[in-house]
Amino acid sequence: MDKTGVKIAVIGGGTGSFTLLSQLKHYTKHLTALVNMADDGGSTGMLRDELGVLPPGDVRQCLVALSESERVRDLFNYRFEEGTFSGHAFGNLFLTALEKMTGNFASAVETASEVLNITGEVHPVTLDKVTLVMKQADGTVTEGEFKIGQSDFGASKHPEMALKPSTAQLNPDAEQAIMKADVVVIAPGNLYGSLAPALIVPGMSKALNATMAKKVYVCNLVTKPGQTDGFSVADFAAEIERFGNFKLDYVLYNDDKPSKELLDTYAKEGEFGVEPDKEALDKAHYKAVGGHFVSGKPYAAAQDADPIAQTRTLIRHDADAIAKELMRICFA
Repeated sequence: MDKTGVKIAVIGGGTGSFTLLSQLKHYTKHLTALVNMADDGGSTGMLRDELGVLPPGDVRQCLVALSESERVRDLFNYRFEEGTFSGHAFGNLFLTALEKMTGNFASAVETASEVLNITGEVHPVTLDKVTLVMKQADGTVTEGEFKIGQSDFGASKHPEMALKPSTAQLNPDAEQAIMKADVVVIAPGNLYGSLAPALIVPGMSKALNATMAKKVYVCNLVTKPGQTDGFSVADFAAEIERFGNFKLDYVLYNDDKPSKELLDTYAKEGEFGVEPDKEALDKAHYKAVGGHFVSGKPYAAAQDADPIAQTRTLIRHDADAIAKELMRICFA
């Protein structure tokens, strides 16, 4: 199989998927982004509330990542700073207008894909309007991805996650991409606020267990205060498997420490580097692959106009190093 013919499906949303997709597109033309659809914060949340549309924000970022048109990428990421549209990214408004015009979000994404001249495809993980629901061990129930992402779980770790309504289903196009893939990648991202809602979509577990693809998780670089404090690489991987009810084949983790200055900056916010528990990883059923996966380069210029995408990106993945490792896994 020619390297450019490798089929890779990336599950996630937000900047984690953006960063990875931006580099993977240079290695294969058969790349599919499968995007979390529970986002309800910022511009996306306002559009959902006011117009009843599906959340465009994470889809926009994935489309921009795969775009080959620099000027249009910048346009889609342009965020209005004043007036009626203050806080909205143009791409969010574009996708919303297309959905209202056609009555079909999948068609809206397809049209935007053509306008942006993307490499590969972008599919929502579900086309149902869903709300993320979290239930903690003490019985506390929290609804909404944004609220959950900002929550402090306290002593109540490993919460139950679900989507409302429970009748939501995996998008058939997402299922097909998973079944045809050579590799399925779980991108780094907010564990409970971004990855969980993508993995718990009814039908996702069945697809992940049925596919012949190698299943790879790219572990986060830092912990999130109040949610993943003290989590090791194995702890993150265990939660990914719990959400999707499947078994990983590979876990990629960083074994190259960022500078002390950067670590100290994050530590002030209660965020710490994710440590590999070598004993746990040696016993794991998956193959744990450590590497120099921290980037020393400035953040992707395509995101400069998007203040949301720039937050908390001092310590970030070296997406090209990860892409090269994923290609090695394809042919392992």
